[in-house]
Amino acid sequence: MNLEQLSTTLQSHQNWLITTHKGPDGDAVGSVVAWAAYAEQCGKDYLILFPDQPASYLCPFLDGYQWGVYDASKTYDFDLLFALDYNAPSRVGDDMSLFVAAYPAPKVMIDHHPGPTDFCQLTISEPKACSTTEVIYMTLAALEQLSLVNIPMAQGLYLGLMTDTGSFRFPSVSARTHQMVAHLLEIGLVHHLIHEAVYDVNSVTRLQLRGYAIAEKLQLFPQQRLGILSLSKEELKRFAYQKGDTEGLVNVILSIEGFDAGVFLMEAEEGVKFSFRSKGERFVNVFAQTHFNGGGHQYAAGGFYQGSLKEALAKLHSLIDLI
Repeated sequence: MNLEQLSTTLQSHQNWLITTHKGPDGDAVGSVVAWAAYAEQCGKDYLILFPDQPASYLCPFLDGYQWGVYDASKTYDFDLLFALDYNAPSRVGDDMSLFVAAYPAPKVMIDHHPGPTDFCQLTISEPKACSTTEVIYMTLAALEQLSLVNIPMAQGLYLGLMTDTGSFRFPSVSARTHQMVAHLLEIGLVHHLIHEAVYDVNSVTRLQLRGYAIAEKLQLFPQQRLGILSLSKEELKRFAYQKGDTEGLVNVILSIEGFDAGVFLMEAEEGVKFSFRSKGERFVNVFAQTHFNGGGHQYAAGGFYQGSLKEALAKLHSLIDLI
């Protein structure tokens, strides 16, 4: 990390455009919230710009902040762009990727995903960190600016930590992670309210959808220690699917004794979205990248298949011994 260059860049630019990846999760929303709160502390003007609408359960964390969803018909006039929780323009989706790649202002990446691409003038990449919010905290510590961390910033930081670590149970959690949490609690963060806002907001239809998926759609392959869940467009419609309703569903497979890999497929209008999860000595990111146009972390990756759910399942089944 080039601290002098980063410090100069932050000080010399007044208007910040804060972006994150498509399908923003807790770490994405937590990162932009924390960085927007930091921008306010520094007296900067800013806008949080999402490629698409965040899930409804994450939107309350954005209350009081300036944010919007990318609109190609609008002009965004900012002198510094931040790429938070993603490491390639493709991660913001087709509609916004060219905008990010060609944006004329300097760009700063803050991220924890492996294999960052070279599209930013300044890259802060820490793949060993458990979340991008942890990288943000590390960056502020390196800049000797932890005194600026207030309750709004702490809420965003904790949101990213909690969600990207599976409530602090994944191998990416370190002593540094808990030291960071200790500091956030010391300044007054009420951590259980963050957990309740994310995990205690189920609708009846969401619970019914998840129950149906586990009871009727779970395929188990004991020899491969692998489970597969899939939901079609018709099934999602039947249970009044809302964005975020299947968040974390794939992790149910990892809770089955003797199973260390899981795949969730969800059919959408544009194709089939994949979520891969694993644990122990089993990794899924290379498989997702090689066979399903995806990638991510060793234990958590995504993918996509251009076609029907039936075709996607057939391809997955043909490759099951490689996962």
